[in-house]
Amino acid sequence: MSRTRDRRGRGMRGPGVMPRVPGRPELRTRRERFDDLVLSIVTEIDERWQERLGLVEYAVEDTPQIPDDWTSETVPLSSLIRGSGTTPTRLVVFRRPIEHRCEVRSDLEAMLLTVIVEQVAELLGITPEMVDPRYEED
Repeated sequence: MSRTRDRRGRGMRGPGVMPRVPGRPELRTRRERFDDLVLSIVTEIDERWQERLGLVEYAVEDTPQIPDDWTSETVPLSSLIRGSGTTPTRLVVFRRPIEHRCEVRSDLEAMLLTVIVEQVAELLGITPEMVDPRYEED
């Protein structure tokens, strides 16, 4: 009978990948991958529409804060708060509700593109197809 390190079925006893930089994980977290996707979509759209958008602040939050008297059965995927004066417009994308609706990365990319494009289209007062040609209404 051979003895193995996993003799009580607890799984691996250390990281699967040793980090190149000590103290910093080698593999990125789901949150970091989500933030990178949002950043790539926002960067493209912001470069294309910067003159008309003006100052817009983009953010990612885990979940929306829903009031106790919320009557809708659906959870918001994003929030758009229009700026006034020196206050910038703020577009917030909610990570957990979006991830919950997506099974694979391609679904996540499509959902993020849809959510961000629709909010920017609302802000500009144009159709989503004009904001980004990749937009497909489902």
